[in-house]
Amino acid sequence: MVLDFIIDQFERNLDEDAIIWKDRNYTYAYMLKKYDEWAAFLRDNALSGKVVGVQSDFNPDSICLMLALIEENNIFVPFSHATKDLEDYLRIAEAEFVFRFGDTGHPFEKTGIEASHELIQTVRERRHPGIIIFSSGSTGDPKAAIHDFTFLLNKFKIKRRTLRTVTFLLFDHWGGINTLLYILSNGGTVGVPRERSPEKVCEFIEKHRIELLPTTPSFINLILISGAYEKYDLSSLKIVSYGTEMMPESTLKAFHRLYPDIELKQTYGLTELGVMRTISRSSDSLWLKVGGEDYQTKVKDGILFIKAASSILGYLNAESPFDEDGWYNTEDRVIQDGEWIKFLGRESDIINVGGQKVYPAEVESVLMEMDDIVDASVYARPNPIMGSIVAARVTTRQDTSASVLKQSIREFCKDRLESFKIPAFVEIKDRIEISDRFKKIR
Repeated sequence: MVLDFIIDQFERNLDEDAIIWKDRNYTYAYMLKKYDEWAAFLRDNALSGKVVGVQSDFNPDSICLMLALIEENNIFVPFSHATKDLEDYLRIAEAEFVFRFGDTGHPFEKTGIEASHELIQTVRERRHPGIIIFSSGSTGDPKAAIHDFTFLLNKFKIKRRTLRTVTFLLFDHWGGINTLLYILSNGGTVGVPRERSPEKVCEFIEKHRIELLPTTPSFINLILISGAYEKYDLSSLKIVSYGTEMMPESTLKAFHRLYPDIELKQTYGLTELGVMRTISRSSDSLWLKVGGEDYQTKVKDGILFIKAASSILGYLNAESPFDEDGWYNTEDRVIQDGEWIKFLGRESDIINVGGQKVYPAEVESVLMEMDDIVDASVYARPNPIMGSIVAARVTTRQDTSASVLKQSIREFCKDRLESFKIPAFVEIKDRIEISDRFKKIR
């Protein structure tokens, strides 16, 4: 059994809380029973080994179904309720069956699709479980990345400390699945808030004495500007981990000042490689070490390259992203300080101003130090002379005109940024623009 190490934890912790869902606690005994029921269902309906899509959020049933799919050597294709055009995604993934979890149950249906892609056949010939995850890149069509799940599971066999944890990232995000498997494989408790708003998440943390909050920089900023942290007791938190996008240094330092005893940990993972182990230099630092078991890293021309035993087999709808030696170009630009690295931004996000490079995260961090600015998104605006200029969308605490704000920004930034990095175009938004995955919209 590929999940022996997780099922053993279920059996050792029968009376302990495994899942908190809709403010109700579900024990490991309950989860073990549900897991057995789902495994029997898959066998009885001849679904073992099939490519199966599941649209859901994290809940006791969907979690146990996912585990049963892994054990029955299925190729699991997770989707969140935020997924649009689900039928197109099912077609690309060659999903033969789909479960759609909703308020009225979780019916499943046959799609009429026959899975025949050579990479799917590779997983099947190995008699291994697989997972297909769609990239969430901001440009181009999402790529369907297929993993042999056996390699992804290896790191969860190493016993680590357990914490009461919120599942913040969505059901179809490898970071969310990674968190879930980490907690369950160590006999911990996973909490699913009713909604992912600063108010409800902070309330959930207080009520259930949550110790680990894995989230995004944008959501940390929302907690700060909403004032939700002032209404609820967050003293149970031991770790707040953040990833999926660039963290403005000003946001990191602001949260650290409020909660100096909480460990702030930068995470790093990619759909193509899985989630790596990281060590942050300190809670208020963006310098970190990346790697861990089964990972090799190198920096070439300022770009981070990674080779991993747990890398994807490939894409179902695109060419292989690996070079002939198995290295993956992350397209993340970094600087080095010995064994420490610091991310500057994605190569595709760099703004070229007359040949000078501007990293949006650097400018955003400075802008968000201003008293009147609660959020900033920096992007390239075409310019006939310079090629591009730096533009900024900002959300302010009080009404002001764009011209007045632009002048205030220039004054504030003149001693903090080189002149070509200072926004030459400013637009004011009445609300913070983030995606349904709580990432900044540029």
